[in-house]
Formats: sequence, C-alpha cells, structure tokens
Amino acid sequence: MKWTDSLDIAIELSEAHPEIDPRTIRFTDLHRWVMELPDFEDDPEHSGEKILEAIQMAWIDEVS
Repeated sequence: MKWTDSLDIAIELSEAHPEIDPRTIRFTDLHRWVMELPDFEDDPEHSGEKILEAIQMAWIDEVS
C-alpha cells in the first residue's frame, strides 16, 4: 500500500485498532500506525496533512 490508498489503509487500521475512535486520533499517531501496517510500503516523507485527513475520514466512514 501507498499513502494514496486511503480506503485500504483505513480498513487495515480499523482492524488493527478496533478500540480507537478515529475522530480523536492525533496525526502523529496516525502516521506511525500507518507506517507499522505490514502491507504498507511507501516513503514516510510522502505523507502530509491532506493525506492523513483523507485516511482519517475513510477510517471514520469505515467504522460508522
């Protein structure tokens, strides 16, 4: 997965962290958790606020 795969990332995050409410997550934690996903293979520097927001919104939609 790459940073642009926000829906796939959100699905994996919701499975890896079912106890987390994605509306309350800090972007620093979100960035770290994405980097820790086993299928994630992208440069840590290629993320930004817009990408993290897209992942967060997809995660919120996934658990709603």
